[in-house]
Amino acid sequence: MKLTIERGDLLNALSHVQNVVERRNTIPILSNILISAKDGAVTLTATDLDIEAVDSADATVTDAGEITAPAGTLFDVVRKLPGGAEVELEYLPENQRLAVRAGSASNYKLPTLPASDFQTMASDDGATNFEVDAEDLRRLIDKTRFAISTEETRYYLNGVYLHAAETDDGGRALRTVATDGHRLALAEIPAPKGAEALEGVIVPRKAVAEARRLIDNVEGNVTLAISDTKIVVHAGRAVLTSKLIDGSFPDYARVIPKANEKKLVINNKAFEEAVDRVSTVSTERSRSVKLALDDGRLTLAVNHAETGQGSEEIEADYTADAMEIGFNARYLLDVAGQIEADEAEYLFNDPASPALVLDPGDASARYVLMPLRV
Repeated sequence: MKLTIERGDLLNALSHVQNVVERRNTIPILSNILISAKDGAVTLTATDLDIEAVDSADATVTDAGEITAPAGTLFDVVRKLPGGAEVELEYLPENQRLAVRAGSASNYKLPTLPASDFQTMASDDGATNFEVDAEDLRRLIDKTRFAISTEETRYYLNGVYLHAAETDDGGRALRTVATDGHRLALAEIPAPKGAEALEGVIVPRKAVAEARRLIDNVEGNVTLAISDTKIVVHAGRAVLTSKLIDGSFPDYARVIPKANEKKLVINNKAFEEAVDRVSTVSTERSRSVKLALDDGRLTLAVNHAETGQGSEEIEADYTADAMEIGFNARYLLDVAGQIEADEAEYLFNDPASPALVLDPGDASARYVLMPLRV
C-alpha cells in the first residue's frame, strides 16, 4: 500500500474516526485504525466493537492495499505535521511498519497489524431511513445530552432516547429525551419525512458524543438509518454506526409537571452568574443551593457549617405565595446554559415537587429539575 494525500484532508478524516478508539485496550487490534487505499481514495475505519466510524478522502494511490496502524499515534503525528504538507503513507512489508513521510524532513515508521485481524460491524436490514437537517440534529443533541446518566447500574439511562411523538396540536415530532433521575431534558423538531412512526431507541452516550462531533461543521442534511439494534449516521463521506442500548426507557411523560402554577420569570444570565457565585461555598457532594422566592425577588443562599455561608439576591417576576426550594447548583447551571432567551421561566408547585423550566426562546425544549432538601 502506498498513497499521497494532503495533510488537511487526512487529518480531517482521522479526526472523524480516531475518537472511537479506546485508549486502553486488551485487544491490540482495537487500538488501530484500518487504512484502505484504492480507486483514488483512502478510507479510514475505527471501532470498539460497539461503535464504528468510517471516513474517506481523495488521495493519489500508487499501490492499493490495506493495513492497520495505531490510531492515537497516527493522529498525533499527522496533527503535528506542517499545514499544507503532502503526506505519503507506505506500508513496508520487510519490517511490517507504516512509513509516514512529509517532504524530506519528516519521516516516521509506525508498527502495524494485519488488516485481516480487523473486525467491522455488519449492517442491519429493515432500518427506518430519513434525512434531518444537521443544525436540527445538533440542537436535539445539545439540548439533552447533558442530562444523560453516568450511573452504570441503570444502563437504560446511559443514553438519549430518540423517538417520534405526538405533539399538543396533533402533529408528529422527532424527540430526544435524557434523564438521570434527578433532572430531565427534552427537545423536539417537526418529524422529518420517514420518521413519523419511529419507535423509541436509546442511543448510547459515546455514540451521541461521536455523532455530535461528526456533524459539527456539516451543513445541509444528514441521513439516519435506525433498526432495532443499530443506528447509522451518514454525513457526507463519513459514516458512524453504533449499537443501541437494549433496554426500556422509563415513561418520562409522567415526570413532566402538568399543574405547576407558581411562575418565576428571571433574567437568565443574572441567575446563572448568581448560582455560580453562591455555589462557591456549597459542599462538593450535594452542591445544594436554596432558592427563596418572594414578591418581586429571588434570594439564593448556601449555609454550611464547614464551607461557610453565602447569599445572592436578584430581581425577579414572581407574585405567587412565598416559598423556599433547594436544587443542585450544577443542574441549575446546566439548564441555564441551554436557555436561548434573555429570560427563563421556572414553574413550581411546592418545595417537594419537581420544577418545570421553559425557554421563551425555544418552545420545543423543556427541562425538569428534582428538588433537594436544604
